[in-house]
Order: sequence, then structure tokens, then C-alpha cells
Amino acid sequence: MTPTYLGNMELLQREKVAYFCSRNYAPKAVLASYDWATAQHDKVVISTFHSPLERDVMDFLLQKKQPLIYVLPAHMYKRVPLRFKEALNDGRLLFISITSESVRRTSSNISFRANKYILSIASEAVFASIAPGSSTEKLYNSCNIDKIKLDK
Repeated sequence: MTPTYLGNMELLQREKVAYFCSRNYAPKAVLASYDWATAQHDKVVISTFHSPLERDVMDFLLQKKQPLIYVLPAHMYKRVPLRFKEALNDGRLLFISITSESVRRTSSNISFRANKYILSIASEAVFASIAPGSSTEKLYNSCNIDKIKLDK
């Protein structure tokens, strides 16, 4: 499937750091994630922003005007949600969809493919928390770029 794009394509040329977190995360991952997010300045953060903590960090990064690439594990938005309008209009956001228009719901297989795609274009990866036996653990173990675990 050929990706579709909406937003500032120039963000693809910048250094990108992937951010991942399991749905079930260790409590210490919350503060560590916000500390990490606060320290981000020059890099573009890329994620599916699918888990609860990933979404919270995305909202924080949007507020601090951090450039983001949001890889959608479903079809491209037909109408961009209001919460993203400012970042999109300011050139701080790029949406990428790696699925066809016929895909309406996310599956674990599609989400994993989206996360593998993220790893293929990022220069480093941050794993906020990795639940044992999760797809995030599988992703971490298959990651062949520089990676950091926040919940050590």
C-alpha cells in the first residue's frame, strides 16, 4: 500500500524520533514521558498516538507546538478533527495513512504494520513502557535503530 499524506511533507526530511507506549503501562512511565516530551525541541516526534499515554503525550506536544507526524493505522481523515487544525495550518503536523480507503477500523495487525513503518523512517525510538507479551514488546525486540526505554 502506498502511503497517503496530509500536511507538511517537509517534516519527513527532518530528524524523527518515534514514541511508543503499551496500552497497559507502568505508572512511572507517565512522568518519564512528560519529562522526555518537555526536552524535545529540534526533532519531529512520530507515532500512531494510539495508546492512552501516547495520546496524552501528543496533546502535550501539540500544546508546546512540537512538530509531529501522526501515522494513522486507518484511512486518511476526510475531515481533520478540530484539535489538529492549528498545528496543521502552522505546518507543524503531517498525517500519514498506510492503509487503503476501505480500511475503516484499526486492527492489531494494521497497528503493528504502522509501527514498523514508523521505525523504518525514524532515526531513534523511545519506548515509554513495554508490557510483557505485548505488541510493543515485539516491536522493541525487532527495533534495529537506537532505542531508549523510559520506564527502567
